[in-house]
Amino acid sequence: MLGGMTVRDIQAIQDAVAEYWPDVRWVETTGSTNADLLKEGAPGTVLIADEQTEGKGRLGRHWVSPKGSQLAMSMVVEAGETPPPFGLLSIAPGVAVTDVVPQAKLKWPNDVQIGGKKIAGILSALDMPRVIVGIGINVAMRPEDLPVETATALNLEGIDVDFDDFTVDILTAMGQRLRQWRDGDPQLLADYRAVCSTIGQQVRLELRTSDDDGEVRGTVTGVSDEGEVLIDGVPYSVGDVHHLRPTS
Repeated sequence: MLGGMTVRDIQAIQDAVAEYWPDVRWVETTGSTNADLLKEGAPGTVLIADEQTEGKGRLGRHWVSPKGSQLAMSMVVEAGETPPPFGLLSIAPGVAVTDVVPQAKLKWPNDVQIGGKKIAGILSALDMPRVIVGIGINVAMRPEDLPVETATALNLEGIDVDFDDFTVDILTAMGQRLRQWRDGDPQLLADYRAVCSTIGQQVRLELRTSDDDGEVRGTVTGVSDEGEVLIDGVPYSVGDVHHLRPTS
C-alpha cells in the first residue's frame, strides 16, 4: 500500500457531499460494494471500501481492489418512473472523473484512460426504481500490482492526491453529472463527446453474438443521443458490444 491511502475522516466527507449523498458509509473490506448496496441501500447512499475481494467488471470480469490502492465505491441513484436513456447513465460517471482529473479521456462507453491506459472502471446495475453505480479508480499502485499492461494509476502518471479531498471531489462531480442524467440535461452528452477519445478512431467492434460475422470495422463518427457508438453512422449500444478496439 502506497502512502496509506485510505479514508481518514468519513464524517468530513459526508458533510461535504450531503447535498448529493446524504448517507456516506465506509468499510475496511467487503466482497463487492455494488452487491452490498443491491441488498440494501436507499437512493443517496454511498458505500466506500478500502478493499474489495469479489468485484465484478463489465461482462462479468472478476477484479480485486488491493487495500489502499483504489478509490472503490458504489452509490444508489433514484431512476424515477420515466428515466432518461440508460445508455447515458453509463457515460455520466466517466465524465465526472474527467471533471476531477482533466488529464483523463474516455474510451467509449466509460473506460477512463490517461495516455490510452485505464485508470478507472465503472459498472452500473439496474434494480428499478434504483440504479447502483460502482466505480474503482486506481489512485496509488506499484507497476507490478497493475492487473494488466494496459492499466495505470494516478500516482504512476505523476498525479498525487489527498485521498479524502479526492473522494469529496469525485462524489461531488458524480452528484452533479448523475443529476444531469436524471434531468435529461443535454450538456452531459455534449461534455462526454468533448472528452471521448474514441470519436474519430478507426476501430474493430466485436458484437455479442455467436455468428462468425459478428465483427464490424469502420470509423467512429460520433455518439448518439442515447449514448450509442456510431460506426460509419450505424449505432451500436453497450449491450450489443463485446469489445471495441482501435485499429490504428
